[in-house]
Amino acid sequence: MKNFEKYTKQYFLPPVKCMDWAEKDAVEHAPVWCSVDLRDGNQALIEPMTLEQKVEFFKLLVKIGFKEIEVGFPAASETEYTFLRTLIDNGLIPDDVTVQVLTQAREHIIRKTFDAIKGAKNVIVHVYNSTSVAQREQVFKKDKAQILKIAVDGAKLLKELTEEAGARYRFEYSPESFTGTEPEYALEVCNAVLDVWQPTSDRKAVINIPATVENAMPHVFAQQVEYISKNLRYRENVMLSLHPHNDRGCAVAASEAGLLAGADRVEGTLFGNGERTGNADIVSIAMNMYSQGVDPELDFSFMPEICEKYTEYTQMGISPRQPYAGSLVFAAFSGSHQDAIAKGMQWRKAHALPHWNVPYLPIDPQDVGREYQTDVIRINSQSGEGGVGYILQENYGLNLPEKFKEATGYAAKDVSDKTHKELKPAQVYQVFLDKFMNNRPAFSISECHFRQIPEGITATVTVERKGKREETVADGNGRLDAVTNALKKYFGVEFTLTTYEQHAMSEKSDSKALSFVGLEKDGKSYWGAGVDEDIIQSSINALVSALNNYLF
Repeated sequence: MKNFEKYTKQYFLPPVKCMDWAEKDAVEHAPVWCSVDLRDGNQALIEPMTLEQKVEFFKLLVKIGFKEIEVGFPAASETEYTFLRTLIDNGLIPDDVTVQVLTQAREHIIRKTFDAIKGAKNVIVHVYNSTSVAQREQVFKKDKAQILKIAVDGAKLLKELTEEAGARYRFEYSPESFTGTEPEYALEVCNAVLDVWQPTSDRKAVINIPATVENAMPHVFAQQVEYISKNLRYRENVMLSLHPHNDRGCAVAASEAGLLAGADRVEGTLFGNGERTGNADIVSIAMNMYSQGVDPELDFSFMPEICEKYTEYTQMGISPRQPYAGSLVFAAFSGSHQDAIAKGMQWRKAHALPHWNVPYLPIDPQDVGREYQTDVIRINSQSGEGGVGYILQENYGLNLPEKFKEATGYAAKDVSDKTHKELKPAQVYQVFLDKFMNNRPAFSISECHFRQIPEGITATVTVERKGKREETVADGNGRLDAVTNALKKYFGVEFTLTTYEQHAMSEKSDSKALSFVGLEKDGKSYWGAGVDEDIIQSSINALVSALNNYLF
């Protein structure tokens, strides 16, 4: 690709090696989560949310379990200001939820922000200014000392206005464009801000590390975060927060690496919505923890509802392959995948396993409100007998013999291939009925009478064929064998009855019997199924369907 030479690394490694995070293999407890859907997420929408939509989104975030929610930039517009006042004046903020407001480190903006938060019980005032080399040189045209002064002056004003208000607002500082900033300089600025605030154990400050533009691999970000974490003043009284963006597609990985490196908190959005390629996807980060036995302290058990409301409020689609949330993330179309899932589910039933471990399913779909019958095994032209068998068993109680599953799988695949469509469970069942149970193109049996003889059973069978009714009689060692011999005699054919299985359609005493019959002729198999209250009649129905498949 042309012009690659014009690009170079835009990040800075810490001045000392910071690799302790690499010795850890998992995040062992949930961080403090802060949703920025109503600020970062909202400003990234083509059409920002209305006041009503933002209020409903706020309620959704509370329902999920967020205890810290950034509600906007109230000094930026009248809409943002009105939204915050609506939450406060209407008592919509639960006592255990902290709202966060964003402001630049500029006096008039900070003062308007403080006007907006009057009356709120729990507030984090989040102040920021950019510290990167590019921003210092190209945008602000200021040196390091001047940029540091902007941060310190903003921090002082936050403290002064809070004291004037007689409030106990908490403070957050972000060295914006951190990833383009020398880590030692970013540390210097953060420590200078903390010196102003003097955080305490009962009123901790937040230092937020934003990957405003993701410009390095996650392991680089982890080293930068670890360096900050190890060298922050008042560390025990500071919540070290992450705010990754997704320009390289690594925001989730960077968040997880940053938590291993010492971070206590993550700012992100549902499904990663945000400017450019988005923010960190909190759903994915939290569910990654959940999948390894860590309580994320957020509730995504009603994922379909969350997805529906999110789409309604933001007008943003959710990819069908979005981790944990997409409509197809648990769906298996591949025959081999379906077979493995079906066998894994049967194994769980048989062994009562304490932990989840099913092939191709990292979590139990039911834990996020999805259903096995409709969301897991999906049938199209790529599917196999295992998937079709699972669909019929789970939805309709049909436990097909293994070879019968194969025949049914081919029949369903053929329909899907010709229609170029996925088959829903009801359509798969209809294929089964049409092909193996209700098919009577060659003949049917209207009556069947049996007589006991010393050698076994005599069957008198009435065959209806091409509008005519004819009787055929034969003996056998049992009723099905006698009927089989009568039909062989009538049609002048020979075949082998290879399979005969039955099971009840349910566990009730009055349930119907379901029979499966397999015939073989010249190495080729033909299948039929039958159902009836009478076991013998169900087996005869299955034989008739199988022989119709052979003759027609």
